[in-house]
Amino acid sequence: ILSGNTDLLEKAKLEKKITALESERKSFAKERDEARFRLNTIDKSIDFHTRQANEAKADMEQFNRLARKDSDGNLLNDLKLNEIESQDVKVLAAKLQEISNKARTNGEYQQIGEIYGFQVVVKSEASQKDMFDFVDNRFMVKGMGNIYYTHNNGHLANDPKLACMNFLSALEKIPKVIENHERELEKVKRDIETYKAIALGEWKKEGELRKLKSELSELDRKISLTINKNKDDDKERGVKADTSEEVHNRIDKGSDGVKVKWR
Repeated sequence: ILSGNTDLLEKAKLEKKITALESERKSFAKERDEARFRLNTIDKSIDFHTRQANEAKADMEQFNRLARKDSDGNLLNDLKLNEIESQDVKVLAAKLQEISNKARTNGEYQQIGEIYGFQVVVKSEASQKDMFDFVDNRFMVKGMGNIYYTHNNGHLANDPKLACMNFLSALEKIPKVIENHERELEKVKRDIETYKAIALGEWKKEGELRKLKSELSELDRKISLTINKNKDDDKERGVKADTSEEVHNRIDKGSDGVKVKWR
């Protein structure tokens, strides 16, 4: 401060600017990484919803091709259960109720019949109600691909006719499934360009940061040289002071040992 040298003050200012820029660069890199991760998630989501929509459309085509209607235009229930020849609603409902009570598939899908060329399956799932564990058997219709269609979350109605209609009602939901996947597809595509811009972006202050670091390095070198020069000057002044004291001591004693009084 006394010498008027501002090198250390300039060094502090440069370090502050560099720290701020490095923090900004770190935030930019984090945001870019998050955007790349989000893009990867979007790509997977697009692939999933595209496949699901296409599978559901294929199922819809088969259903429309095979479905039969009565004279009033109502869809006929084409449910067929394994080992059951009868098409009587009460007989079919009784078999379904038996399966609901006794089936234990250990989480696997077990085919129990078919409807319009689609597999009718049951799946046993562990569940809990009122703190008690129990097995929940859910009924579904498997599409031609990997989609499983359900009605009433796969649970049968108590009424025999409604219980047998469960699977036809599940197939009638195919258009809704297609609509849901296409809507989700549009939703995930909406932000893709924004995330692409961030993921492909470059931090524009890299040159400025390099320049500041170069200036700091040069300033550090200058400060180091100044410190070393001051050390050398102090050392030289110390040697001169020691020599002067030794000469005075010799003069004070005199050649004959008599101390001389200086005026």
